[in-house]
Amino acid sequence: MEFKKGQVVLSKAGRDKGRLLAAVRFEGKRVFLCDGKERPLERAKAKNLRHVEFTPMFIDEASMETDRKLRKALKQLNDLKR
Repeated sequence: MEFKKGQVVLSKAGRDKGRLLAAVRFEGKRVFLCDGKERPLERAKAKNLRHVEFTPMFIDEASMETDRKLRKALKQLNDLKR
C-alpha cells in the first residue's frame, strides 16, 4: 500500500485510540499524525504503522494549511463516519 500526505487514519492504540488523524509525513515504519487540536501541525505525533488503520479518505492540501482548517476537515469526516 502506498501512503500519501493527507491520508486519514484511525488510531488503534494509545491515548488517541479511536480518533481520526491526518498523516503529515512518513519515515520508515513511522507515520507522523496531526489532528489540529491535541496534536497541531507544528508538533506531529510519531506513531508506529502497526498502531494505525488506514482509511480510504484523504484531506486535501488546502485543508492542511492551518490547525483550524484541519480540525474542521477531520470533524466533517468523523461526522460522515458515524
